[in-house]
Amino acid sequence: MNLIHATVFSNLLSFIILLLSCDTTHASSQSSSSSSSSSSSSSSSSSSYSSKFLASLHENLQHKYAHQPTYLQAVQEMARSLEPLFQHPIKGHQYQKAFLILTEPERIISFKVPWEDDDGTVQYNRGWRVEFSSILGPYKGGLRFHPTVDEGLLKFLGFEQVFKNALTGLPMGGGKGGSDFDPKNKSTREIKRFCQSFMTELHRYLHPSTDVPAGDIGVGSREIGILMGQYKRLSNQHGGGVLTGKSVNIGGSFERTEATGYGLVYIAQLATRDKHHDDLKDKICAVSGSGNVAQYTCRKLLEFGAKVVTVSDSNGVLYFKDGMNLEDWKVIVQAKQVDRQRLSQIADKMIGAEYVKDRSPWTLTDLKIDYAFPCATQNEIDKDSLRQMIDNGLKGIFEGANLPTQLSAQELLQKQHPDIIYIPGKAANAGGVGVSGFEMVQNAQKMPWKREAVDEKLKELMEGIYSRLVDSQSLESGSLNDSANQVAFKRVVDAMEDLG
Repeated sequence: MNLIHATVFSNLLSFIILLLSCDTTHASSQSSSSSSSSSSSSSSSSSSYSSKFLASLHENLQHKYAHQPTYLQAVQEMARSLEPLFQHPIKGHQYQKAFLILTEPERIISFKVPWEDDDGTVQYNRGWRVEFSSILGPYKGGLRFHPTVDEGLLKFLGFEQVFKNALTGLPMGGGKGGSDFDPKNKSTREIKRFCQSFMTELHRYLHPSTDVPAGDIGVGSREIGILMGQYKRLSNQHGGGVLTGKSVNIGGSFERTEATGYGLVYIAQLATRDKHHDDLKDKICAVSGSGNVAQYTCRKLLEFGAKVVTVSDSNGVLYFKDGMNLEDWKVIVQAKQVDRQRLSQIADKMIGAEYVKDRSPWTLTDLKIDYAFPCATQNEIDKDSLRQMIDNGLKGIFEGANLPTQLSAQELLQKQHPDIIYIPGKAANAGGVGVSGFEMVQNAQKMPWKREAVDEKLKELMEGIYSRLVDSQSLESGSLNDSANQVAFKRVVDAMEDLG
């Protein structure tokens, strides 16, 4: 707890210094604008103050967190979208202060995770839980087990989670956790021992009204089940709803595993019908990744009659010239969910499939697609890849991963290609956390819902998110990406006001 208190004190001190700086700048700006009676002068002063605020914010965060570039990128992307709010003549200063507060987690918990491998040797990994914001509800966000995990990555994911959860309309705050443990090439027994050790430390911070983790990369229903079993042993409690993504046998929800991918395709269908007056049937779609999100994105696209031409993993891309069929999809699911195989190991099991090593769907120069569904990881689409896809006829991007499109690529879309549909991850992939919210409700009610009921609520959730984006876009005359950020941010700020 000393580490937590020290972190909170350090962050609070930084807040005070920067807030005082902002107040001084604001007072100077007000004094300057009062000397002119014209409305254009007032607008210029507001814009100038906003620019000074963003510069000061960037400098402050860069000084403290230069070693956390992905987190800084997420804050920069959000701040850029919110600039019209920062320039608001009445509430601009309030929005700036609120954003400043929201850039820092409420609490960061770090701990070591000792575990024993199959040779009897004790190994150590690092574990974290970034409890970013509890303004809208208990901290909610997944656990990621991957060697790239560190505090900066989890801060980025937790920051994004706050606003993603806000878009759902459900009472959930934002957080993220995980470990630099690598599940690859580990035995089932080793994974079990690691998960049990991880939960032994984490369980003291969990409660249905405080913090409710779920799964993420490297943490599927198997790992969630082991974590839940250890929590039950330590707490002598069952069914309290402290984890989501559980199997239905132990209190999970139908369609939780499929929810992110299904929700992604539901919102894509809504957008294509609205913006292009067409649907996904017969459209050529590229999907990156081959985990749960990618798998069920492909499944729903196939159901809607789309032509799915790619999936990928970190070693390469599997390309289907004539499109994937349902039997191909089943082979991929078996390989990833059961046999734990790489795509290169199964290419010869599918007719018409070609494996291209060391490439992603976005670097296949001759690939002509209508819609891109990046479902792998952050920053996978750069400016050059995007320009190539646009030249080949791209009509839209729907993000299944968190921040998979680099900032330079986002700017290219917004400034030069506003006709291309772009829905960011915090809106497009919110179906997963939405159904996690439904699972929390079912746990509280101690009453499971039927699969059909969950799917119908998921559709309604994605329809609500898309409607809010479109309504905000028409009012603010910005992109759907800006709309997502502004709608989510204003909901959190409104709740901050209500809480005093």
